[in-house]
Amino acid sequence: MAAMTFDLANFPPKETIQLLACLLERMTVANDQLPKSTSTVGHHTAYTRFHSRSTPSINIYAYLSRILKYCPCANECFLSILVYFDRMSKNASTWTGQLFAIDSCNIHRLIIAGVMIASKFFSDVFYTNTRYAKVGGLSITELNLLELEFLRLSNYDLNVSVHELQRYGDQLL
Repeated sequence: MAAMTFDLANFPPKETIQLLACLLERMTVANDQLPKSTSTVGHHTAYTRFHSRSTPSINIYAYLSRILKYCPCANECFLSILVYFDRMSKNASTWTGQLFAIDSCNIHRLIIAGVMIASKFFSDVFYTNTRYAKVGGLSITELNLLELEFLRLSNYDLNVSVHELQRYGDQLL
């Protein structure tokens, strides 16, 4: 049986966010189990501006659905956040020796900042930070700070090749 391939142009974004939410949910549940002070390899976990004091009550799928409804964007924006998250994790480990674990206390803020940034990068027409802040349940000041932190943690490397998008899409399937 041939491996399934993700059709970047035609795969319904609603289905993309279902797959994405499932993956991110599994990831956050696993990372929530890591000790907060150290990881299993003895490195400290990096806390960033993305960490909230408490876990948001909205689940990841509902949050992604809200973003898609009020700030629609293409599959590229949703898939690219996976690439960005991987890059941010590698950068944090390289620069600080600390782990950047995506967990239930930071995933929502990472998602809204990531989708907003990806939309700006990939789309000719995108929404304002004010709109994303409202949709994401944040103040505009907080979202602006998250945007800067996201860019810094990703080393301002926003370019994602079609090959990378395809690979991440295929893995998501």
